[in-house]
Amino acid sequence: MYWSRFTAKVGVIGTFIALARLAVADCECGYSVNKTTDVEHLVFTDLLESDFTTLKNIKVDQDWVLQDWKVDKNASRGPYGRETKPENAVSNPAKDLNISDEGVNGRQAGLELYVRKVQEGDEYVSVVEADSYRSDMMYGSFRAGLKTTGLNGTCGAFFWYLNDTQEIDMEFLSSQFNDTTSPVNLVLHSVLSLENGGDASGTPTFKVIQLPFEADKGVHEYRFDWQPDKVTFYADGKWIADMTDKRYIPSAPGKIVISHWSNGHPHWSAGPPEEDAIMLVQYVKAYFNTTSEQRAKDHAERCIDPTAPNAICQIPDQKGPPKLARTPGEERTYFFSQDPGNNKTVDQPVWGDIESGRKSSAPKLPTKGVYRSIAITIVLALLSQLL
Repeated sequence: MYWSRFTAKVGVIGTFIALARLAVADCECGYSVNKTTDVEHLVFTDLLESDFTTLKNIKVDQDWVLQDWKVDKNASRGPYGRETKPENAVSNPAKDLNISDEGVNGRQAGLELYVRKVQEGDEYVSVVEADSYRSDMMYGSFRAGLKTTGLNGTCGAFFWYLNDTQEIDMEFLSSQFNDTTSPVNLVLHSVLSLENGGDASGTPTFKVIQLPFEADKGVHEYRFDWQPDKVTFYADGKWIADMTDKRYIPSAPGKIVISHWSNGHPHWSAGPPEEDAIMLVQYVKAYFNTTSEQRAKDHAERCIDPTAPNAICQIPDQKGPPKLARTPGEERTYFFSQDPGNNKTVDQPVWGDIESGRKSSAPKLPTKGVYRSIAITIVLALLSQLL
């Protein structure tokens, strides 16, 4: 009888020890490109997810900083200067995503980035740029769902940026678009492009890739994965290019930028456009490691056991053009921060209030020390009954 009771209690203790290895919350240790069991996989601790189809006002969004600055034509390196204005970023949330992704302004929902036409005598083109508030992004997988303008004379860009010698770009020149060609310009800006007056076209880290679709006719996902020894580019989830020269791959933390601009330079942006031009951004997703001491501390406290089930969540690959409307028969592009089941953004600064557009930090978990204390207390209490 004593042995049976002892065996049962030891079994209970074993159960508690096993439970201690389970992830307390999904994704508490991070997000992975590919399965963690795959030979090639990447794990990142932090995330930023912005769904602009539901955001009512970009100006109150705490993840993005709308830029407000002005440079003359000499600094802009073109016939025109650039005047970056916050009012050129216009939120156009969807009327009802259960029906379609039509926005309240009548066009496709999302964040509209305007390049304004110039008036006679203007010396500046009115343009737009939004920078991520966080500038501690050090390696990661960065994705944006966007539609370029079809109007000649602008440059639309999705990129990571530290300075003019450490920059990863995906750029779209509307002057290059026609019925038979739709390219994306892939650029790693380095000391080489700086020495060439900012022109990277003659450097080994510049590639022009023809896309298998018309970029100005619909929303597509553009992505780059940044590692210490490689930057890999994708369109709608399909590989399009690698850059592997470590001498020119960024090696310091920076931020994500979305911009739409023109300076009239005939060999790059061309233009300016003859009428207001819109680049539509429906979402940005970033999964990355951080150089912030506080964020690193937060991760160390919440990540109890990275080998526990669901402690690391695989980032779903986009397959084909993204869909933001919840229409029957179509799979909506996935956001961890909108998962209808478990909380998959514990202790992440995530997008929250649809009405205000404000961000909120998901609840923190108790620290490792708290869980260890609980486990020790349970084990000691059970052992005391066996003596």
